[in-house]
Amino acid sequence: MRLRHIKGAEETIATNRFVVQNPEESKGKWRALFPQNNPIHIEVGMGKGRFIMDMAEAHPDINYIGIEMYSSVLLRATQKMEERTLDNLKFILMDAVKIDECFAEGEVDRIYLNFSDPWPKDRHAKRRLPSRRFLEKFHKILVHDGEIEFKTDNRALFDFALEEVEAGGFSLVKHTFDLHNDSELMEGNIMTEYEERFSSIGNPICKYIIRRL
Repeated sequence: MRLRHIKGAEETIATNRFVVQNPEESKGKWRALFPQNNPIHIEVGMGKGRFIMDMAEAHPDINYIGIEMYSSVLLRATQKMEERTLDNLKFILMDAVKIDECFAEGEVDRIYLNFSDPWPKDRHAKRRLPSRRFLEKFHKILVHDGEIEFKTDNRALFDFALEEVEAGGFSLVKHTFDLHNDSELMEGNIMTEYEERFSSIGNPICKYIIRRL
């Protein structure tokens, strides 16, 4: 994926009020960063943040944390945050591979993965967010019975993700190969920018919900 680098993005993010600096120092103490002691939901690879901002607005009784590894992308999210009043949302600039260094065991209630990079080459399989490598990390930080929701329009990635569930320490709760024609899973669905774009041209959206064993 090619991304246009925005000059000065790192410096701007380093002083931004919405971004938690040195996230490893908040390990085990994330709830203390929010006004309310509510459950924590995180989105890994949040992009420009539309989904997690909409979620935070729709569910003020949940604290949200958006994780993004690209500074130029996260900068766009912080700019959008200036237009909204959300005290239940924080951002982190971080590679997801370090997620278990920044969250304690059982500190997170739910994880969202939306339209993650498919890394199509076999030798890059371990870089895919729904791979067992990452599921094992997510397993560590989730509460008992914590869940992961994953959406993608990439059928090959989704098939791969389904095969990784059990090896990652999870059980499959629900899944669909055509989310927008599944009334049960569409209930309360909040779309990402990619989801809106791909579904508008007829691409079926796949989704699963898996639960920590």
